[in-house]
Amino acid sequence: MSAPTERAVLLVVHTGRPEALSVAQEAVDAFTAAGVGVRVLADEAGELALRRATTVAGGTPAAGGCELVVVLGGDGTLLRGAEIARPSGTPLLGVNLGHVGFLAEAERDALSRTVANIVDRGYHVEQRMTVDVNVLRDGEVVHRNWALNEASVEKASRERMLELVLEVDGRPLSRWGCDGVVMATPTGSTAYAFSAGGPVVWPEVEAMLLVPLSAHALFARPLVVAPSSVLAVEVQPKTPGGVLWCDGRRAFELPPGARIEVRRGCQPVRLARLQHAPFTDRLVRKFDLPVEGWRGRSARPGP
Repeated sequence: MSAPTERAVLLVVHTGRPEALSVAQEAVDAFTAAGVGVRVLADEAGELALRRATTVAGGTPAAGGCELVVVLGGDGTLLRGAEIARPSGTPLLGVNLGHVGFLAEAERDALSRTVANIVDRGYHVEQRMTVDVNVLRDGEVVHRNWALNEASVEKASRERMLELVLEVDGRPLSRWGCDGVVMATPTGSTAYAFSAGGPVVWPEVEAMLLVPLSAHALFARPLVVAPSSVLAVEVQPKTPGGVLWCDGRRAFELPPGARIEVRRGCQPVRLARLQHAPFTDRLVRKFDLPVEGWRGRSARPGP
């Protein structure tokens, strides 16, 4: 009879936050006391100086064999964790040390309870849609990328607008002089696309969003298209080159004439959840929305 496989989690930490160092040590102590091993990335290990944690090389293999990737930080740190977790399909669970922390599942003051839930396997896993991004020049793919939240095409300098032509499912839709466009997933609808005036889309809805940035055109409304659709943006040959950003983390300079195609990603990101709370409750909590005066169905008079 073979020995049981040792349980392990990978810790990804926003080392720029002083609070994160003490929270990381607290998490390591709690996990190891419960018999769950902890790995940390080599490029973070020196700053963290964690006792009883195993150092692993960074990059895509780091999460292999781990039960979870536990992220201590804000949404930016969780997006970094997604880059590490996605290749192996390891679920992510975020503990918010930032401001809104929309993707995070737990807050810092609930750390001990969060660790206990992980130890007891008291979580479920959701799959979140991603987008795959190809950049073409003269019909040849010159760059490939992906995003959990959004892919954005933005102007490289403040002085000049981008001239873009938008295409949906192989047909031209409109031409814009603009600061750029955001092409987002439902998960990203509460991030950059939200700030740009796009709609909030519930995570269960499979769709892609396109939100123009300061477009000078009569038709410049946010669009919601089918998950099977292909969005394409063509940078006009005489316009200055722009920049492609994926999740605000990975950039690629776009030459004039570049074509950017965005389609549903072939590999989702898996998020671990501790509760089955409705998405509406998350919106209210994270954005501190006013709900005073709501009475609910039980308070309504009968027929």
